[in-house]
Amino acid sequence: MIVYHGSNVIVNHPDIKHSFRSLDFGKGFYVTTVKEQAEKWARRKADIYGADNAFVAVYDMSEDLGGLIKKCFEEDLAEWIDFICRCRDGEEDYLQYDLIKGKVANDKVFRVVDMYHSGIWDKERAIKEIKVYPNYDQIAFVSQKAINQLLQYKSFYEVTMV
Repeated sequence: MIVYHGSNVIVNHPDIKHSFRSLDFGKGFYVTTVKEQAEKWARRKADIYGADNAFVAVYDMSEDLGGLIKKCFEEDLAEWIDFICRCRDGEEDYLQYDLIKGKVANDKVFRVVDMYHSGIWDKERAIKEIKVYPNYDQIAFVSQKAINQLLQYKSFYEVTMV
């Protein structure tokens, strides 16, 4: 399976050491199967760091887990939204997994998660809202072992800064 990582640098040797904050699925190295999503991440990261360039690295991802522990949020948005809130609160239960796959809390979904997380909306309302947004995926490599075992760098391309 082909996966993509957007950044302001070319990441041909991914690692988990450079993850400086907990995202949706905690600290880790994130990829997506959606090229356009990776391009958006690349532009955002370049903007954050004031970089002139944005890149998407392309990897071949093996699906042979060979002893790795994977968490996959398929359609269970109730479990997914609670997991994201715990990660954003700094809880570290994500560390029990090597790999976590699920929906992306992009800008619009992020607002819904925040409404739920702050107690403004209940879970039922938040899930109903999330279902109307397009599905983008993300895969978080939580352990270096998972990166080493599953990812093989293929190439990169530069993304135009729009």
